[in-house]
Amino acid sequence: MSELDKLKSKIEELEKENQLLKDGFSHVFAPGDTVSAPEQFKESFNEAEKTVGKYFENFKTTPSKGMIEINDERYVLMRASSLSVGFLNIIRDLYSDKGEKEAFQIGKNFLFDIAHVIGLEDAKKFHVSMNLNDPVSKLSAGPVHFAYTGWAYVDILPESRPSPDDNYYLKYHHPYSFEADSWIKSGIKSENPVCIMNSGYSSGWCEESFGIPLTSVEISCRAKGDDNCTFIMAPPHKIDAYLKAEESISNTEPYDVPLFFERKKAEEKIKQSLNEKSILLKEIHHRVKNNLQIISSLLNLQSNYLTDDDSKSLFKETQNRIKTLALVHEKLYKSQDVEYVNLKEYITSIVELLSYSFDKEYIDVDYDLDVDDLEKFDIEKAIPCGLITNEILSNAYKYAFPKKLSGKINISLKIGEGSCTLIIEDDGTGIPKEIDVNNSNTLGLELVHSLVEQLDGAIKISSEKGTKFHLEFPYN
Repeated sequence: MSELDKLKSKIEELEKENQLLKDGFSHVFAPGDTVSAPEQFKESFNEAEKTVGKYFENFKTTPSKGMIEINDERYVLMRASSLSVGFLNIIRDLYSDKGEKEAFQIGKNFLFDIAHVIGLEDAKKFHVSMNLNDPVSKLSAGPVHFAYTGWAYVDILPESRPSPDDNYYLKYHHPYSFEADSWIKSGIKSENPVCIMNSGYSSGWCEESFGIPLTSVEISCRAKGDDNCTFIMAPPHKIDAYLKAEESISNTEPYDVPLFFERKKAEEKIKQSLNEKSILLKEIHHRVKNNLQIISSLLNLQSNYLTDDDSKSLFKETQNRIKTLALVHEKLYKSQDVEYVNLKEYITSIVELLSYSFDKEYIDVDYDLDVDDLEKFDIEKAIPCGLITNEILSNAYKYAFPKKLSGKINISLKIGEGSCTLIIEDDGTGIPKEIDVNNSNTLGLELVHSLVEQLDGAIKISSEKGTKFHLEFPYN
């Protein structure tokens, strides 16, 4: 360029600055390169500097409206250290109970994810507004935009080979990184690389430009005392190999590889694993239910060979107990959550089973089970409750209404603060006085007392107008 051309160029810059000052704009972009790139990419980056530079010429601030606009796009200025050393110090204090290393990792994940999203969205918008189509042109605009918006200057190293496939590899410096500068100015020397948002934003921009997942790892940092803030960018599944091959770093030095929304992906894996286990558990419940039904059928076949009524009655009672156990496994198989059972449905099913088994459909049963907590009742408590209900109702159906074709049973279950109360009462003949309900040698009452102990509960049995069982046990 001749001296005359240089003079003309300087006059043009001064005229632009003069016009901006007349318009009330006091922010002037200093001239100079915004990116350093290898020879094979220089033409693309030179073009990007012109394009992006023109974009930033239309820079307008309106403090009275709290607005900063560039080329009719609204921007936001933020203090650099609030997104670096200040932010990480707050996170360290908030998560002090987890230790400094884990607290730093929490902050790092958050900053990387946010910056990666911003990089993706900025690139998407910029590519459309500047009509950029091929990947290298899209990439070239990124570092220039990066420099104009105050993140860092970008120096792309010659060994870089950006391509829209698994071979993508970019190695670069970020001189004047806002994050490293924030730490240096604070007087704090970091033990870890700190240019987290620089990594996230640049990998987000390049990911959008090339259409492949990318991540970036800072391998040296001025905030640690290194000469440069240096990064390697590659597809996530290839980055480890590049880090191991990097001669400038020790192979024994661990580097955290940031992955975009790693927590979300980890959560999805956990959910998938839980779903698989839930399906497996449901299948187990289904098979247990089928096996219990087979046992019940075998008992039914065997009872056909019995001649006395007492033996047949004992077989029927055992069948009902097995069916009661099968019912809970059926409910769990159909439930959305294999840890819980809908106790209201479970108890109702037991009543229907026994009513049919004892041919006592004429006995009215009233329920007071309208408690939301019953829809997700702990399986460890539900099974003993079901068996206790089975024994009490069986006794009622067998003995409470011997000489009449009518009767009433009330079943109530309430959940209070830390406890659960189950009440089953009938208006039948009551328990004979000669029977000691607390020391009965009947199998049914022995089972009831045993199951109550299993629940760590207490039971009261009264027999005035009919029989009343009042069971209370802890439930959280």
